[in-house]
Amino acid sequence: MSKELPATQNKINLRRPDIMEAVQAQVLSHYRSELVERIRANGGILAAESLTVKLAKEFGFCYGVERAIDLAYAAKKYFSEVAPNTPIYLLGEIIHNPEVNDQISNLGIQIISPKPTDTELDQLESGDAVIIPAFGTEVGTRKKLEAKGCRLVDTTCGDVMSVWKRVRQYSKEHVTSIIHGKAKHEETKATTSQARAYGSGHYLVVFNLAETDFVCDYILNGGDKHEFLKKFEGAYSAGFDPDLHLQAVGVANQTTMLRGETEEVQRRFKATMEKKHGAGLLEKHFRFFDTICGATQDRQDALEKMLLNPPNLLIVIGGYNSSNTSHLAEMGEKVLPTFFIKNAAKMESDKLIRHYNQHIKEEIETRDWLPAGNLIVGITAGASCPNNLIEDTIRRLFELRGIAVQELLAAN
Repeated sequence: MSKELPATQNKINLRRPDIMEAVQAQVLSHYRSELVERIRANGGILAAESLTVKLAKEFGFCYGVERAIDLAYAAKKYFSEVAPNTPIYLLGEIIHNPEVNDQISNLGIQIISPKPTDTELDQLESGDAVIIPAFGTEVGTRKKLEAKGCRLVDTTCGDVMSVWKRVRQYSKEHVTSIIHGKAKHEETKATTSQARAYGSGHYLVVFNLAETDFVCDYILNGGDKHEFLKKFEGAYSAGFDPDLHLQAVGVANQTTMLRGETEEVQRRFKATMEKKHGAGLLEKHFRFFDTICGATQDRQDALEKMLLNPPNLLIVIGGYNSSNTSHLAEMGEKVLPTFFIKNAAKMESDKLIRHYNQHIKEEIETRDWLPAGNLIVGITAGASCPNNLIEDTIRRLFELRGIAVQELLAAN
């Protein structure tokens, strides 16, 4: 049962030094890896006998993820001390990593749907704390929580909010938001709701270049409206009419998409609108703003550099529903054998690994995946993967080669 906090505590400062000092110690105990830090200081390489592990220059937790986790832990500490009977809820997942979400749950934070049902909303009371995850929440969900009198702990990433600002501006200018992303992803759902924040905006989500080309062709040549709406079902705003709402478009994106692909989406829409309306009227019919997350780009750039002189195989670590992690795996697959795993336990032996195939969206088995002889294994991880899981993976690789942990620690 919730307890009303004193009026002087309506504004919660979760970043008080006393709270954050305790939180940092707790977070480090859960997710830090001295081994990973040591390898990083050694140029990202650890070698012993016939096995060399090579880390990408940039990998793992980004600032936005660290901030979200810190705030979740801080919320637990704050309410435990100030109002210990206050329930704390989390909308869905704090980030897309199952181990991290399990840790959050183990703190006593209750997980509810990213878009709470009426039944879940009925359980909430004024004063209850609700954590908004790093990828944000839909406008409608936030309004319902505010109407209930919930105390919101907003961990939404700043890069995501930059996209929202741009999309709201498009809406004000009666420009339809073309969002390069995954229509069912929580971040994209939150972003599309911003396009409707003023009631009159419209959006269309395109997932890849094939969908982009379909829309561009429709803009130039028209087509079957029914076919269009069927193809993009679930990926456009209520009342969207391609004959009316593709006259002026602005491109934005889910922040964790491949930068090169987003840039190509932008280029193709720009060329289409220029061809359709003429260069002189381009500004009236087309907008674009770079909304790729810097951390996502850094990790893609680091992997791209590694792949210029590729190792023998690549392991990508992260949650299977993590968009930025899936794109790292996608990059690797184009160049060398790549295994997308959520933790070290998936490497059952040197003869069997269970890994995620994002094309069929399920875990599969690959046998004889770890060749004998001299081997260089590249490792990278998505922005929502903690260093302790990366350490587990490194340790497991050496164990599969018969190298004891104490030998591994003394290797370099």
